[in-house]
Amino acid sequence: MKEKPMKLTTSNQHDPDMLDEYDFSEGIRGKYAERYFVDHNLIQLDDDVAKMFPDAKSVNDALRALGKLIAEHQKKAL
Repeated sequence: MKEKPMKLTTSNQHDPDMLDEYDFSEGIRGKYAERYFVDHNLIQLDDDVAKMFPDAKSVNDALRALGKLIAEHQKKAL
């Protein structure tokens, strides 16, 4: 009879929040990633731009205002 090899364990000493008891050996990387990105549109702002906008609401408000200006300008151009 063939013996099963002993399950290797790795120490999580590099991350103090991860205990040695945590076992992600059967985990699937990115299992829910696609589902997350379907409903979320993530972008990364450059540092100088991010300083101007403290939160998502301020970014959305600015983009809505810009969108209105663009739409008005396009109407006048026609």
